[in-house]
Amino acid sequence: MGSDGGHSENMQQSSRFVATWLVGGVVLGLSVLGLKFALPKKKKRPIRVYMDGCFDMMHYGHCNALRQARALGDQLVVGVVSDAEIIANKGPPVTPLHERMIMVGAVKWVDEVISDAPYAITEDFMRKLFDEYNIDYIIHGDDPCLLPDGTDAYALAKKVGRYKQIKRTEGVSSTDIVGRMLLCVRERSSVDSPSHASLQRQFSHGHSQKCEDGGAGSGTRVSHFLPTSRRIVQFSNSKGAGPGARIVYIDGAFDLFHAGHVEILRLARGLGDFLLVGIHTDQTVSANRGGHRPIMNLHERSLSVLACRYADEVIIGAPREVSKDMITTFNISLVVHGTVAEDNDFQKEKGNPYDVPISMGIFKILDSPLDITTSSIIRRIVSNHEAYQKRNEKKAAKSR
Repeated sequence: MGSDGGHSENMQQSSRFVATWLVGGVVLGLSVLGLKFALPKKKKRPIRVYMDGCFDMMHYGHCNALRQARALGDQLVVGVVSDAEIIANKGPPVTPLHERMIMVGAVKWVDEVISDAPYAITEDFMRKLFDEYNIDYIIHGDDPCLLPDGTDAYALAKKVGRYKQIKRTEGVSSTDIVGRMLLCVRERSSVDSPSHASLQRQFSHGHSQKCEDGGAGSGTRVSHFLPTSRRIVQFSNSKGAGPGARIVYIDGAFDLFHAGHVEILRLARGLGDFLLVGIHTDQTVSANRGGHRPIMNLHERSLSVLACRYADEVIIGAPREVSKDMITTFNISLVVHGTVAEDNDFQKEKGNPYDVPISMGIFKILDSPLDITTSSIIRRIVSNHEAYQKRNEKKAAKSR
């Protein structure tokens, strides 16, 4: 009996021991499982893509390229080629590096900007992109980019399998825009002279775009850009102004969208929660600036503004007069205007377009950070060409 009782007791102890281990194992397993789900998952490193360019006379085509590049990754790093590199490979830029940096940095799809990027991606620079900037892919458009010696500027990136391509935006280029200015702008004192004929041919690139009457007997080069609702949606922001948002309104032509425009939009956006930008019609711009303006049509100008990170929404074809109904409809809290503009005589006019917001005490003049206008950009182009011609004449004289 004693031995049977001892055996039974040993069996019970063994059973309890096994049960304890089983329960402990289950508890431990569940604890480990719970810990596994409780711990945050290691975040996947964002895909970083790189695109470079001169971005001279920046337009909506450049912006669309940057939009497409950003869609190929999570973060877009953009290299802006130095003035010296552009001069060596293409000729003097119209806009200097600091202005081009402002323009590129303001594009809403750009996450980071590298200044003084080389024109050609060398092996050393490519390694720097991969190692220091954590770049996964180098992006370029489907148009060929050849160096002066005829070689492909992106050959190295293609060779290592770190190259991706996007589609070029049809219907616009910097040379086309310059051609529109020089072929159709009727500022006779500065443009219409025999010395500019060669520049007109140079920038027209043989394009057979027609010149049609744009009013006042002047020829206006017609843009063949055809906007679609899809393209406008691609450039637009998805969010509207929230309830109680302070909405700031600024309007203008925004022709040849430049660094001066960007900086005044930045200041305006800082005065509220939401920036609404009114883009005047082609007819309004022509009536105030002459039949040769605008250089870019309404939809081209609208896309350029929409691509800017400081603009939340645009009114395509805004009236020149800011009415009470307009202020009420869009719930505008403040109307602003910059000190640098080509039609700043509105204060002397009998029908001041800002009479209503002034009477309501919601109008403010902003000091423009940069003294740049569409006319000053045109003067730069003419000046560049004159300097280019003089250099060529000197070279020709020496070779005789």
